[in-house]
Amino acid sequence: MSSKLYRQTIIGFNQPWTLIASENGISQLIYPPHLALLAGLDPNIAQDENRSLFVEFGIIDLLEQYFAGIPVSFDKVPMDLAGTAFQQCVWMALRQIPIGETWTYKQLACTIGKPSAIRAVGTAIGRNPLPIVLPCHRVVGSNGTLTGFRGGLQMKKDLLSLEGVTDKEAAGHERFRF
Repeated sequence: MSSKLYRQTIIGFNQPWTLIASENGISQLIYPPHLALLAGLDPNIAQDENRSLFVEFGIIDLLEQYFAGIPVSFDKVPMDLAGTAFQQCVWMALRQIPIGETWTYKQLACTIGKPSAIRAVGTAIGRNPLPIVLPCHRVVGSNGTLTGFRGGLQMKKDLLSLEGVTDKEAAGHERFRF
């Protein structure tokens, strides 16, 4: 990840979401700020605002459309991510989950060729620096319940609902907020 970082705040679900980016791409989407630190994300990492950079990357329009319930693809948004090779592999695999679908942690582990690494996949997902863009909310427990999400299970349910997935209950492990 590059050294000079910029930030921009947008509103989604009636709360602030802070975008962090370098000149090379988006590096973090932080929400809610008080839980971001648990994932190793710091909303104060970038002090300078540069809206034109975020507009150039197209991320503001895409997120606004997403929060309005319009299906969008974030595939063309440039990213500048810091993470281990394994984390980055998991994060990129999240992009393969289609809008309106959910996968289990096991399915994701199999997708990256590591079928026995289910817990490690879960840990990498918990460190996802770009929720929504890298749709970790589309990963559910093996029994189909919603599990661990930094913004809470209700937010995970709400994000899935925006995508047309309404058959999931926020009945997983609320205490495991990543």
